Formats: sequence, C-alpha cells, structure tokens
Amino acid sequence: MVQRSHAVGSVAFLKDGRQVHIRPLLEDDRDALAAFGMSLSKNDLLYLEDDFTNPEIIERLSNAVRAENWRQLVAVTDEGQIVAYAAALRMPGWSNHVADIRLIVTPTWRRSGLGMHLAQAIVESARELGVTKVSVDMLAAQTAGQAIFSRLGFAVEGQLVRHAIDRDGNLQDIVIMSAFVRV
Repeated sequence: MVQRSHAVGSVAFLKDGRQVHIRPLLEDDRDALAAFGMSLSKNDLLYLEDDFTNPEIIERLSNAVRAENWRQLVAVTDEGQIVAYAAALRMPGWSNHVADIRLIVTPTWRRSGLGMHLAQAIVESARELGVTKVSVDMLAAQTAGQAIFSRLGFAVEGQLVRHAIDRDGNLQDIVIMSAFVRV
C-alpha cells in the first residue's frame, strides 16, 4: 500500500525514482543531523538561520524533539542518512496562532520533489500545533523555495529590504510568505 506523501511517518516517492521516509526528528538522530549539516554547501549555509555545522545547534535541535510548540521533521534514506530537515515553530504571545516554517534539502536531493513532500508534511504538522496561519521567511534569492510554497497556496505578504546579513556579511532581502491553514 502506498502511503500519502505528506503524512508524517510516511514514505515519499520522488520524481527521480528514489524514496525517503518522512518522520519526526528523534533524539537518536543527533549524529545523522550533524552529518546532514556537514553535507550542506557553503552557499546553503549562507542562507540558513541556524548553523547546522555548529555542534551546539545540533544539540539544541536534537533536545527539542518533545518541545510543545515545535515540530521537526526529517527525510531519511533507508541507510539512515538525513537528506532534508523541516521545522514548524509556534510563535509566542499575540502571534500564537502562527507557526514559522523552516526547510532545507541537501543539494543531491533537490529537484526530486522532496522539498514539496516535506513542505506538505511540515504544514500538516503545523496544523497539529493548533495554528491557523503558517509563515515562511526566506532570502529573496531562494526562488526555488518560494516556488514550492507558492504551489502550496502561500502568498507573498511582504519583503524586507536588506534585512538579513548572510554568513559572508552581505545584506540580503527577506521575502515573507504565508498561508491560512484553518479558518
């Protein structure tokens, strides 16, 4: 039986014939998550809010698997290699109806449909947090990510000019996209 690709704990069958398991991040994934971070190119690392090469960040992410307002998903090969990561973090205070989404796929697994599968799964996980709106912030240069979220019904809410500084010290524009998941 084929499982739906956007369900958490499911198998995603990709356009290029490969498949991965999409499931919640586990504490035992610490080493695989560190290896995932080390597999990212310098260019990828420039655009990430969290430094996946920093052992302290990996420790924090691994320890947050039971956090009440945070969901983390990974795409894992049959060999146990993490090839993509996504998170939904419910915002505090007056924005507690909104979850912020993050998503990154390793370069060798891009253009396979994995980003779309994982985006669908993390939006579903955000719904389970009880939010009514999901938001994703990304650098304006990340057009492939914008295309994925646009196909999921996200719309651009705004752009912040020279709002982020990448790891090379360059100022970058941020695009804010969102969608309502429950009305």
